[in-house]
Amino acid sequence: MHYCADKWVLLYVTRWLKAGIVQQDGMYLDRETGTPQGGVISPLLANIFLHVVFDRWMQIHHPEKPFERYADDIVVHCKTEKQALFVLKMIQQRMTDCKLTLHPAKTKIVNLRGITEKKYPRSFDFLGFTIRPLWAKTSKGFKLMVSCFMSTKSKTRVLAKFKSFYIHKWRKPIELIAQKLKPVVQGVINYYCRFWTAHTHQVWYQLNQRLLKWVQWEKGLYKKAAVKWLKQKYKEQPRLFPHWQLVHP
Repeated sequence: MHYCADKWVLLYVTRWLKAGIVQQDGMYLDRETGTPQGGVISPLLANIFLHVVFDRWMQIHHPEKPFERYADDIVVHCKTEKQALFVLKMIQQRMTDCKLTLHPAKTKIVNLRGITEKKYPRSFDFLGFTIRPLWAKTSKGFKLMVSCFMSTKSKTRVLAKFKSFYIHKWRKPIELIAQKLKPVVQGVINYYCRFWTAHTHQVWYQLNQRLLKWVQWEKGLYKKAAVKWLKQKYKEQPRLFPHWQLVHP
């Protein structure tokens, strides 16, 4: 009622929260806490709940510590090991008080570039990216920077998507193939290549290999001739596939 006075919205939210569970054997169980596992509304309900339970709590009790939260994935930034241990303890207590349980494997301290007494992981995954330290060359020499890379899990998922298309079996002109693949390819570029692109080159190389296989099947060419055909197509239409601007055949 504090956020929404619309009775129809409140009615459906209440129904979602009270919805029971039907097990694989057909038995029905009442659910007293939580949101439906896998439910389309669950991330939204969790978001509303955590806005009060976590966001507002952090703003009041730990305003000096920046954080990012997307649904139930949260990253809190601390300056020292002692501070990180204290904040983690406070968050665990806060979640317990609100009848929530932190994921035992995902809840951890990560040391990206500081000095600590205890050894901690040096990277973590967040929203499809792997965040880890990287030595980068600057005008003042090499410097340890924190950078984002496309995570292994994300690469596997994207490559599996390309594999599921069975591109080499499509009997259609390459222009139509480009038209069908463009939304997927452009979507990956828009999300993962916003700041830099080198970390996605493996994905585009694999896609080019699938296009090469299509040339071999469609044109009846051996690999060397197929490579030549695809390179010629790139010279004629360098923007045919969005990823050719990053990794060409």
